[in-house]
Amino acid sequence: MDLVLNRTDYLQVGVTSQKTMKLLPASKHKATQKVVIGDHDGVVMCFGMKKGEAVAVFKTLPGQKIARLQLGGVLNIPQERIFIAAGSEIRGFTKRGKQFLSFETNLTESIKAMHISGSDLFLSASYIYNHYCDCKDQHYYLCGDKINDVICLPMERLPRIVPILACQDRVLRVLQGSDVMYEIEVPGPPTVLALHNGNGGDSGEDLLFGTSDGKLGLIQITTSKPVHKWEIRNEKKRGGILCIDSFDIVGDGVKDLLVGRDDGMVEVYSFDNPNEPTVRFDQTLSESVTSLQGGCVGKDGYDEIVVSTYSGWITGLTTEPIHKESGPGEELKINQEMQNKISSLRSELEHLQYKVLQERENYQQCSQSSKAKSTVPSFSINDKFTLNKDDASYSLILEVQTAIDNVLIQSDVPIDLLDVDKNSAVVSFSSCDSEANDNFLLATYRCQANTTRLELKIRSIEGQYGILQAYVTPRIQPKTCQVCQYHIKPLSLHQRTHFIDHDRPMNTLTLTGQFSFAEVHSWVVFCLPEVPEKPPAEECVTFYFQNTFLDTQLESIYRKGEGVFKSDNISTISILKDVLSKEATKRKINLNITYEINEVSVKHTLKLIHPKLEYQLLLAKKVQLIDALKELQVHEGNMDFLTPEYRSILEEADHLQEEYKKQPAHLERLYGMITDLFIDKFKFKGTNVKSKVPLLLEILDSYDQNTLIAFFDAA
Repeated sequence: MDLVLNRTDYLQVGVTSQKTMKLLPASKHKATQKVVIGDHDGVVMCFGMKKGEAVAVFKTLPGQKIARLQLGGVLNIPQERIFIAAGSEIRGFTKRGKQFLSFETNLTESIKAMHISGSDLFLSASYIYNHYCDCKDQHYYLCGDKINDVICLPMERLPRIVPILACQDRVLRVLQGSDVMYEIEVPGPPTVLALHNGNGGDSGEDLLFGTSDGKLGLIQITTSKPVHKWEIRNEKKRGGILCIDSFDIVGDGVKDLLVGRDDGMVEVYSFDNPNEPTVRFDQTLSESVTSLQGGCVGKDGYDEIVVSTYSGWITGLTTEPIHKESGPGEELKINQEMQNKISSLRSELEHLQYKVLQERENYQQCSQSSKAKSTVPSFSINDKFTLNKDDASYSLILEVQTAIDNVLIQSDVPIDLLDVDKNSAVVSFSSCDSEANDNFLLATYRCQANTTRLELKIRSIEGQYGILQAYVTPRIQPKTCQVCQYHIKPLSLHQRTHFIDHDRPMNTLTLTGQFSFAEVHSWVVFCLPEVPEKPPAEECVTFYFQNTFLDTQLESIYRKGEGVFKSDNISTISILKDVLSKEATKRKINLNITYEINEVSVKHTLKLIHPKLEYQLLLAKKVQLIDALKELQVHEGNMDFLTPEYRSILEEADHLQEEYKKQPAHLERLYGMITDLFIDKFKFKGTNVKSKVPLLLEILDSYDQNTLIAFFDAA
């Protein structure tokens, strides 16, 4: 049975954060539910639907930005009490809007995540976790990386309290009191946690997680060790997951999995196969989905998925059919109802147009007077700059609460802009003088009407670092622009990992000197992505990284007065040596730098590059043959005389050209990496081999792996 859901927009509030919309429990089975939502203006609004119109139950006054909203109450009864987190304060409201709680926590940072279970309150700021019971401090934990979400296994079903933190370093931390019971590595930075089936599944221990790179999984949190039940890879390259809910939208008696993503995708997964859910329905909205929940809001008896988006739209994806089969009398009644609604909307629109015209005239008159004051309109930008492991590129997502007019991208470091299928904006490049003003890129994206979300793909070159800037101009008057800055780091293509292969041939760089732990940590933050800005609490720290382009690895161990960096790629060590000595010189710190170079590592790195280089050379060769083969096809007609290899090139021509188009400068980049490896190998020996680079490029043009390795050994 196909699942058909029809979209209906209810109303719009201010900009919303993740997990700030909930449905209040229904008074009886299949009855309509009230929706409660908190926004960045600090307003909590509760509304219900009456005769197709949204009617407010209550609305609070503006205040601090609302970061989270959750329902709570006495365990084992319907959860009707509304709790919000704003700044470092928790406030509680009844379903009628009466405030019954105002609790100022002792957190020095703003609350980012919240979970409520009975009289227990679990909170987290960026790095701090706190557990309160009846507003009294119980447990505390300082995390080594940013906390994205917090949840607790159902206390009414389990004899123990098990809080779980979703942390940016791709780890779920299972706590016991103020200590970590154990850690679970997940395949991406976890952004959201939810109890399976809303209650932890059959055991009460089943936990769902969603990651910022779009992966979804289920883990059973037992007392001794976790059990990984299933995991869904993001093969369709959809957005990161922001919200998860369990609700039987299909109506087969089994709860389905509802997923909301930051690219506007809403998905329904059914458990036809208990080992792994399958997609039953998906629909794209134009902006990121911050919250979603299954229930009944629009009309009695019709289930729906209620969604809130970044700019504050509350939308329903309902099972109610648009066209109804009915008698002529009933059809007339529906038409009359629809006509009244259209008439009411038309008069409201005319009133708004008149009001806008009036205000515009007032503004024009004020601007011409001698006492004129003009204020710059403020607008909110939701941005995300992340490294994609699959294709070693950065994804820059810019989302604005109103329509975007244009975005100017400027960079003082060489980068490539790659094509994005979802991107419908028109791009134009401006010439820039990189020698005179360090400007390597100027590109303008002109967006189509009503575009609120823009996605760009960028590929950087390791060793070349600087700042990428995005100037965002929305379609509002008077014209205004906001600048967003992103750091392209020296080792920008490295990604945090938890395990590396210690048997690889490693090169070592050792730093010693009169520097503090905070100083060496700040250098590592400057050089590498995905390192927490805040220095960890330990005296000595070990981080592992993997190069997403070449699969080489890096181990970094540092403490006060000493830093040791090991990599199987000499170029990585060379970049670190240059950048770290430069940073230390800036701060007038005297560094002692020693290094050990392993000759075997060069051959090892060339072998890692080999399959990528061979594939790209073969792809380039095939693409060059396509035009000639097509011309031959036009003249000859029958192509049976061709070898199977040439016939295959003709059959796959479109796919090959598409793939080649998606990989601009891929071959040149591999050539560049091999050239850097060659120069760096001899740089550590004190020899300058730049004069031999043309000969190296000649060898690469007629590539043979053994010839290349022999050239590296003989030079």
